[in-house]
Amino acid sequence: MADYRKTLNLPDTPFPMRGDLPKREPQWIANWQQHKLYQRIRKHSAGRPKFVLHDGPPYANGNLHIGHALNKILKDIIVRSKTLAGFDAPYVPGWDCHGLPIEHKVEVTHGKNLPADKVRELCRAYASEQVEIQKAEFIRLGVLGDWDNPYRTMDFANEANEIRALAEMTANGYVFKGLKPVNWCFDCGSALAEAEVEYADKPSPTIDVAFTVSNTDAHGQKLAAAFGLARLEQPAAAVIWTTTPWTIPANQALNVHPEFDYALVELALKDGGTRLLVLASALVDSALQRYQLAGRVLATTKGAALEHIEFRHPLYDRPSPVYLADYVGIDAGTGIVHSSPAHGVEDFSAWHAYGRSNEEILSLVMSGGQYVADLPFFGGMNIWKANPAIVDKLAEVGALLSHDKIIHSYMHCWRHKTPLVYRATAQWFVGMDKTAADGSTLRERALRAIEATKFYPGWGQARLHAMIANRPDWCISRQRNWGVPIPFFLHKESGELHPRTVELMEAVAQRVEREGIEAWFKLDAAELLGDDAAHYEKISDTLDVWFDSGTTHKHVLRGSHNDGHPEGPRADMYLEGSDQHRGWFHSSLLTGCAIDGHAPYRSLLTHGFAVDGAGRKMSKSLGNVVVPQEVSGKLGAEILRLWVASTDYSGELSISKEILDRVVEVYRRIRNTLRFLLANTADFDIAQHAVPLEHWLDIDRYALAFTRELAHQAEADYAKMEFHRIVQALQVFCAEDLGAFYLDILKDRLYTTAADSLPRRAAQTVLWHITQTLLKLMAPILSFTAEEAWAVLNPSAPGAEPDSVMLHSFHALPAQEGEAGMVARWETIRAVRSEALKVIEALRTEGKVGSSLQAELSLALSADKHAALGSLGEDLRFVTMTSATRLCEVNDAEEEHIVATPSAAPKCERCWHYVESVGHHAEHAGLCARCVDNLFGGGETRTHA
Repeated sequence: MADYRKTLNLPDTPFPMRGDLPKREPQWIANWQQHKLYQRIRKHSAGRPKFVLHDGPPYANGNLHIGHALNKILKDIIVRSKTLAGFDAPYVPGWDCHGLPIEHKVEVTHGKNLPADKVRELCRAYASEQVEIQKAEFIRLGVLGDWDNPYRTMDFANEANEIRALAEMTANGYVFKGLKPVNWCFDCGSALAEAEVEYADKPSPTIDVAFTVSNTDAHGQKLAAAFGLARLEQPAAAVIWTTTPWTIPANQALNVHPEFDYALVELALKDGGTRLLVLASALVDSALQRYQLAGRVLATTKGAALEHIEFRHPLYDRPSPVYLADYVGIDAGTGIVHSSPAHGVEDFSAWHAYGRSNEEILSLVMSGGQYVADLPFFGGMNIWKANPAIVDKLAEVGALLSHDKIIHSYMHCWRHKTPLVYRATAQWFVGMDKTAADGSTLRERALRAIEATKFYPGWGQARLHAMIANRPDWCISRQRNWGVPIPFFLHKESGELHPRTVELMEAVAQRVEREGIEAWFKLDAAELLGDDAAHYEKISDTLDVWFDSGTTHKHVLRGSHNDGHPEGPRADMYLEGSDQHRGWFHSSLLTGCAIDGHAPYRSLLTHGFAVDGAGRKMSKSLGNVVVPQEVSGKLGAEILRLWVASTDYSGELSISKEILDRVVEVYRRIRNTLRFLLANTADFDIAQHAVPLEHWLDIDRYALAFTRELAHQAEADYAKMEFHRIVQALQVFCAEDLGAFYLDILKDRLYTTAADSLPRRAAQTVLWHITQTLLKLMAPILSFTAEEAWAVLNPSAPGAEPDSVMLHSFHALPAQEGEAGMVARWETIRAVRSEALKVIEALRTEGKVGSSLQAELSLALSADKHAALGSLGEDLRFVTMTSATRLCEVNDAEEEHIVATPSAAPKCERCWHYVESVGHHAEHAGLCARCVDNLFGGGETRTHA
């Protein structure tokens, strides 16, 4: 038997089956860096429409976690896809470098009570180290960007422009000093932003406390009148319920709801006496059960009737007047809220609604969590430790009606994980309801901007809208060393800002631009104020770190990286996790609207958080943490990239070893498909061997059509940021359209026809277009593999700068007419083929045939199907992958049937078809007539497959 293997056009490619990603990815990164790929892309894209995705700066502290990897990979996918879509899409990575976590790390490492200038020196050095560590880890993920020139909020120019942003907001009238309750962390010794607050379960004491009113004084008479009584026979008390006994010393009022019903309850005491209590009618039964006492309702009235009645503080000789407030609820407690305006936002608002001033507010808690020293009973005590002492004192004076404990969700510091309090302190604020020159408030501007912003996914719009609609003024001042200063001079007597404040801020900004924030802290006021210095004091507050990142549109897009735009570009997109509705999206929106009147972004993309395979939050204690560096080291960053793209980011993103194993299988399918395509175009040069579309076979034109459909849909999905749909489509395309259909059928033509024949070159022309399309569609996601395959498909000349898929655009496929009708006909053919292969598989399972080529098919089909398959003529057998296929027409679908039988014909030793012509050629008895013609004659003629 002759060996005809060498006569076949067997596939060959240097593109390996195994990606060996952990080893080879670093080599590709080194190649990109050596040949300055990012800079070449910028040069190549010059003059195109801009697409600016502005990087939300990660915090320069600690190694990257899976959330960082998710975030940066998503950004890279978008930037790459926009580049391939024909945009100039720069990507400038950035870092948030100021703030408490870095200062805290320095304190832990070097000790507390260091000189402030030394703290800043150490913080700057630490942040620089962390930036370099994180930068290397981001680059390892295959993220392209301007890594040689990133932005850092601690760069002198950025610090200076942040001061200029504050100056513009001050000039526009949005910045003011006020005493308001803010989130306060005793461990930080500073106010916290809303985004720095997290919630966790906390045990708290609950107490019911009586605030009495005498039955003989004027207010006792008012209380009787409110309930329609001539007088009170016994002393009465309004009862409050609270989970914060430590706020009782600072109580200054009682709040009731004007529309709720309140009852005057006669209480039967255990010693036989009676007492009157004021409780919300709806809560009388639950309250009496809590007190384990019996009682009866004497009268009821609306809360509005209790307004201005004064009860007495249970511990101190001062009144607690009743103020009306709509925030009071009746879901628990007594329906009467004890109000400490120094420790509650609603309390503070109700206080001011009654014309009470800030100067009247009792601020009894110091920054470290202790009461002021002169507070009777509890002076100098830590508030948390004072809780039981306060409970005991209330019991001692007969004001305690009940005492219990609950577990409830309570605000904690995101850094220290310790409970926070509301604490009224003098701080600097951005006023949400301050009026701009156009008559609109900052809140109104921000709400309009939200309506003008596109959201991915859409639900983010309602979430951010609700946050802005209900948020209080923004406290922007912090009491730390490591932060951009608020460079204000305040008059020592009046407390007013210097009249030249904005001008002075520019002078400070110029110094900071040269020397960093240190320039402010070492500045002698006389250098700027001259003789005025004696009357003014330089404040030491620093800016909220969210102001740092929230003004990057000012100090990066218009400052350090304005890319030639005099006014700076408006970002097309901000992209961060869903927590940034409270954070970076939020602060950027407010500063943008305060400075420019609009948001600094046109669209917002929000992704969910990474969780384990069971949907649980990742935790070291659970042992379910997935470390991106380990995944890259074991499986390759490409697998992480594919996981990110294949998961719907609009919800939580599950990741585990089992999930990554499934992602690896998807990768292998795509890689094996690429290998087949590259191996079968290894001897093909599009410039020399391309076959015009009019000479393609029918199935080739169909392959062009379904490839075009993939490309159109994938490009649309890239535009809609729906990357998981692209991965699904690529999977189906490789597995079903190519692997199980087109490529399966094409093997015979590629391997058995003459190497330079029109049927083979036509097939290779289509494969070249398919490969071009596939590589460019997958490049934003599988960036390493796309570059590796691109180098094989388009090898660079010796000594030339290597080409890159990223220096091109999405592939433009040849146009052809009549695709819709052709696609419909081929869909019919594919459906019948699928059923026929099932019949053949049953024959194979029975052991009657070894492969489909050993079978012969008889297809009895109704008119439409008969016409579709009949259009292929003699080439039908290549589509069904049998040695012979016969057609006959039946009247209707019920008569249709498919029969497969083993072929009785001999097998061709070269193409493995079973045909009668085998043995008819004297010199090549083992070949069929088709193989003889392909090897020694003019070559076979094909028109359809």
